[in-house]
Parts: sequence; C-alpha cells; structure tokens
Amino acid sequence: MNEQTQHLNRERRFLVLLGMICLALIGGALYMQIVLGEAPCPLCILQRYALLFIALFAFIGAAMPGKRSLTVFEGLVVLSAIGGIAAAGNHVYTLANPDVSCGIDTLQPIVDGLPLASVLPLVFQVDGFCSTPYPPVLGLSLAQWALVAFVLTAVLVPLGIWRNRRQA
Repeated sequence: MNEQTQHLNRERRFLVLLGMICLALIGGALYMQIVLGEAPCPLCILQRYALLFIALFAFIGAAMPGKRSLTVFEGLVVLSAIGGIAAAGNHVYTLANPDVSCGIDTLQPIVDGLPLASVLPLVFQVDGFCSTPYPPVLGLSLAQWALVAFVLTAVLVPLGIWRNRRQA
C-alpha cells in the first residue's frame, strides 16, 4: 500500500468516525426527547437534518474509491456543517434572547412539510418552541453543543484534507 492510499484511508476512517458521532448525537437528542420529554423546536429539527446529512455524506464519502469523489463528499459534509452552524447559531441566539421567537408559526409548516417528517414523525416533526430553556449538559445548552460540533466539523474536515493531501 503506497503512502497516498494510507492518507486516503485515514480520511475514510475519520469520515466513518464522524458519521458515527453524528448518529450518536441524533440518538442523544432522541433520548432527551422521548425519555426526558424535551420537545424539539424547528431549529432543533433543522440541526438533526444537518447531522443526518453530515453522517450520510461521510459514510458515502468513506466508501468512495478515488480521491476526487472522496473530496466531493467531504465538501458536502462541510456544506452540511455550515447549514448546521446557521441553525444552531440562530438557536443559540434565540436562547440568549428569549423575547426573540424562532418563528414557530412560519418555520413549523416548512420543517413538518419536509419528506422525513412524514416518514419518521417522532424524529423529524416539530413539537416545541426554540426559546424553551432546558437544563444544560456539562454547562452548555444543547444548541451550544450542536454549534460546537458543527464548527469543529466545518474546520476539522478541510484541515484533515489539507494535512493528508500535503503529506501525500
């Protein structure tokens, strides 16, 4: 196995790990929704979509044989993370300013109209308000944790590509 193949395999392993982390985060959100009774707002659901897209693109990218196709899916992972940053950043802002609404009246029908909301309503259907404060996890709200995860993804994936491709 040549050095370039080793670096691409490292990227693939990272993408698989990233996909598994995203699915675990969705699982944690479902635990908090079902067991702890924390109702998801429209921005929570949009963050779940972003996590799902990151996981999907990461798994597909990890299965791609060539460098170009791997890079395309890594780019889609970064774009999904940027979408997650937008949703989570808006959610953090809404939690910091409770007088600001997340626009449940305007966002709810849009988010509930997305295809997965009818296929998996428990996971992708809006049931709460963005300004509802839930207990923090290790000092941060769920929206803040999601923002950290999305920013890390948007930074670490291109950094890993650059590092691996530079060494190859």
